[in-house]
Amino acid sequence: ASPNNKVIFSQYYNGKSATDLYNNQSLTKSVMSLLIGIAIDKGYISSVDEKLVKSFPESAKDTDKRKQQITIRQVMNQASGLWHEDLTRMDKYFALSDPYEYVLQQPLVSDPGKVFHYNNAATHILSVLLTKATGQTTLQFANKYLFGRMGIKDVEWGKMKDGYYDGCGLLSVQLHTTDMNKLSTLLLHKGNYKGKNVVPAKWIGQLLHPAVFYNTPWGFEGSTYALCFYHFSYKGDPITYGLGWGGQFTFVIPSKKAVVTVNESIDDATAIMASIVFLNRIFPLIYNGLN
Repeated sequence: ASPNNKVIFSQYYNGKSATDLYNNQSLTKSVMSLLIGIAIDKGYISSVDEKLVKSFPESAKDTDKRKQQITIRQVMNQASGLWHEDLTRMDKYFALSDPYEYVLQQPLVSDPGKVFHYNNAATHILSVLLTKATGQTTLQFANKYLFGRMGIKDVEWGKMKDGYYDGCGLLSVQLHTTDMNKLSTLLLHKGNYKGKNVVPAKWIGQLLHPAVFYNTPWGFEGSTYALCFYHFSYKGDPITYGLGWGGQFTFVIPSKKAVVTVNESIDDATAIMASIVFLNRIFPLIYNGLN
């Protein structure tokens, strides 16, 4: 997408088309990040450094007092120290009837804020927190303040067994690729879409220039992670991007005034290789083709 939100290139393969909804996997986290920013602006959440215990007072009764210090920022940075699922035994996590409560009740695996460990189970808590803070489901809130204001109407969003919409991407928000691309243009235009301030510029500034970040092994080699987005310098140009399992990407490239969004098939056997091939071989071609 170009500065005026004009789509300058769109192509679908393998029988897919613009009318299909795509499984965004962990791009769901990036959508949640936009919603958290809106909730802060609306006063439902005090700040990104608000402690989880405010929305989950049961944590105050835990014998491990460190749990009272965990913040929204730490959850969004994948550094909460909360229990995380075993990626080789996802069936165990999916079988939980109360996944968010289970995560909060388990012993911490590290001190809050100290260790980056990618954690889907903890990120789901963002959706629960948003619902508790606003009194609206995550999808209702998104339809009112984000999707609805941008003309995004076709959405499918999976729920975990606790009844809350998935906040991490294990069940995912499914959108048209063009709509995921549309959401990412908010980072290019200080939260504005067609003259409407959808996400506060202050929050967009934090997403693009986070105060706290962590090195991550995913994505471009040497990337950092913060507030559910990745950051990388490509040929000297700062890039902020979202990444989902199996080659779901959305790149915000301010220097090129461009956003690039890609959905690929979800095949666990080839998912990692699909991402590597795109980053190493296809992204350079796209980048070089941008003016």
